[in-house]
Amino acid sequence: MADVVLYDALDGVVTLTLNRPETRNAITDPVAIDALVAALSSADADAATRVVILTGAGSAFCSGGNVKTILEPGHLADPLPARTRLMYRAGIQRIPRLFESIDVPVIAAVNGPAVGAGCDLACMCDIRIASVRARFAESFVKLGLIPGDGGAWLLQRLVGYSKAAEMTLTGDAIDAAEALACGLVSRVVPEAELMDTARALALRIALNPPLAVRMAKSLLREARTQSLGSVLEMSASLQALAHGTADHVEAVTASREGRSPRLSGK
Repeated sequence: MADVVLYDALDGVVTLTLNRPETRNAITDPVAIDALVAALSSADADAATRVVILTGAGSAFCSGGNVKTILEPGHLADPLPARTRLMYRAGIQRIPRLFESIDVPVIAAVNGPAVGAGCDLACMCDIRIASVRARFAESFVKLGLIPGDGGAWLLQRLVGYSKAAEMTLTGDAIDAAEALACGLVSRVVPEAELMDTARALALRIALNPPLAVRMAKSLLREARTQSLGSVLEMSASLQALAHGTADHVEAVTASREGRSPRLSGK
């Protein structure tokens, strides 16, 4: 069996490719969940990783659940509802919890449809770039389900409550242009330019002091739900750490001398 998630590291940028094109990169079964969690955890734990790009093999970014197996016992549901709850917590919900805890920035390069849990997976990333072929659908309701992976929390923080409610309650798909208009993605590019665009953006991020980048991401993440006072206190604490890094001193020195900084990641 081919690797479920391909892992490629180059110049501080790790590209993770969901590699199950035969299922349109479904991610709700244990094998796919374990593979994605392991790959993303490995990238985050490696100090050499500056940025992660997440994309899909084949024509889809991620189809979410595999409708061919969704009714099979033990896949997502158990005859005993109390065990279904535990299966969600030990299964698909591990992914948003991991995304919430990691410090490395993640760019979603959405190459095609991102449906259901696939749409929510894109929402978990820090930045989303879409191919003109991309479509996004919070489509759980069409299968008689609700977002079980945190989509109700994620989507409205990106597009606002009204648009999130429209997408969630209709289950209808939106195209890349509409995703750009509502703020779900930050840019839309031709299909052939998607990965080059994502990598160029990743390299721009990777040029910056890595400890500062990771701390800045942590601050952005916490600022979504905390009061201004709490964010200011966290900002002061993280800034104290940033002031103590060698890369801060080098970056300031290089700026004064009109040269590129020689960063050490320390």
